[in-house]
Amino acid sequence: MTESELENFKNKLLEAMTFPSVYMFKFIVDADNRKIALLESLFGEDAEIHTKESGNGKYISITAKEVVMNVEEIIDVYKKAAEVKGVMFL
Repeated sequence: MTESELENFKNKLLEAMTFPSVYMFKFIVDADNRKIALLESLFGEDAEIHTKESGNGKYISITAKEVVMNVEEIIDVYKKAAEVKGVMFL
């Protein structure tokens, strides 16, 4: 995501949400244990994390629900997730 896309996303979140709130993050990544672990490590121990393998086993979807205190926490997770090669955001 570019900085302008992040700013636009941030503004939409601020319009749609009140904080603190439960936010649902969704990612798709190659079925690579290292990449899965990197994404799962972005969340606290209280986060509810679910993974699902694609039909052919090539990809894993990761859904994480976590309480966030402000919009910056959401943006920070997405910025860190973007560092994982090949990750897709939903």
